[in-house]
Amino acid sequence: MNWSILGQTTVMLAVANFFMLLAWYGHLKHFIGKPWYLVAVISWGIALVEYLIQVPANRIGYTALTLPQLKILQEAVTLAVFVPFAVFYMGQPVKLDYLWAAVCIMGAVYFIFRSA
Repeated sequence: MNWSILGQTTVMLAVANFFMLLAWYGHLKHFIGKPWYLVAVISWGIALVEYLIQVPANRIGYTALTLPQLKILQEAVTLAVFVPFAVFYMGQPVKLDYLWAAVCIMGAVYFIFRSA
């Protein structure tokens, strides 16, 4: 396992996920009264930034990870970024279900990476 590539990929995926969450959910906080088509255009602009980080992250990660490993890593990073986003940015309450979801995702990470 190339830890440098894994680390670089993970950081890039985390940054990309933050932009993805802004594109998907940020409008629910800031643009609730705006027309959906205006919000869609703004979200597409934010999603472009996400893709400009996500695509290179996947290409870098794929040099050392299998496709299933890359996908499960993405899911783990998504949950790790989503919970603080939901709690601190969107003002959602902390729930024990976040812990159980994380346990399930960590199980998936274990099984997909155990033979690496």
